Amino acid sequence: MSSTPLRDRLEQAAQHDPNPLKPTRLEPAPPPEEPLDLEEAAAETVPQRRGWSVVKEIIETVVFVLLVFFIVRGLLQNFRIEGSSMFPTMHDQQYILVNKALYMHFDLNAPLRLLPGRGDLEQNVVYPFRKPQQGDIVVFLAPESAHDEPNKDYIKRVIGIEGDKVTLLDGQVYVNDQLLDESEYLDAGTQTSCKGYASTCSVDIPAGHVFVMGDNRNNSSDSREWGPLPLDNVIGKAWLSYWPKEDWGVVQTPSYAAPTGQ
Repeated sequence: MSSTPLRDRLEQAAQHDPNPLKPTRLEPAPPPEEPLDLEEAAAETVPQRRGWSVVKEIIETVVFVLLVFFIVRGLLQNFRIEGSSMFPTMHDQQYILVNKALYMHFDLNAPLRLLPGRGDLEQNVVYPFRKPQQGDIVVFLAPESAHDEPNKDYIKRVIGIEGDKVTLLDGQVYVNDQLLDESEYLDAGTQTSCKGYASTCSVDIPAGHVFVMGDNRNNSSDSREWGPLPLDNVIGKAWLSYWPKEDWGVVQTPSYAAPTGQ
């Protein structure tokens, strides 16, 4: 019989295994690779995402708190009273909140002065709410003429505004030649002396200024010594007393009675 490639292979296989009918032992197949557990993989990434989310929330919170802080500081300011110049209305170591927004103002001509040839343009100051009024208790930066403690925050009461004439005569205060009734906040019999700013103890308040005095007339450095106060020095109006707790409450502005003549 002629030889063929197929016959040759069969004969070779018979030589290696003389009993070709014997069942062949099958080797077990290797276990399949475990499928990718999507839940487990997702669980591994969750802590990373959660960690970044916490950091992001912290950053957002800090930015928000700072933003609120600067906004509030632009509208309100806490102030501690030092000394007795406002006694009996206010006293030493009393804490108040100052409303800075009420007297907020800006110069409409400020941008125009940046243009060539417009540097000498006069101010055009606008108060969106209002200027300090008579009777307001204001916190302000002491002018340089306050030689005792210049550039320090003071607290006083507005007695006259721009255009008014303030006269101190026989221990009494006259505004525009009308007796000012201060019985709402001064003790009966309180005498207001002239401290020498004007030899006549009569002052015409120029534009952009107010005349201020402490309620403790015998112990107060005020406009009687260093003259009318520039409005630019005014920080804000005393609004709320919050410490000590027995002094808690809104700072009242007097409603002056109808003026009486001399």
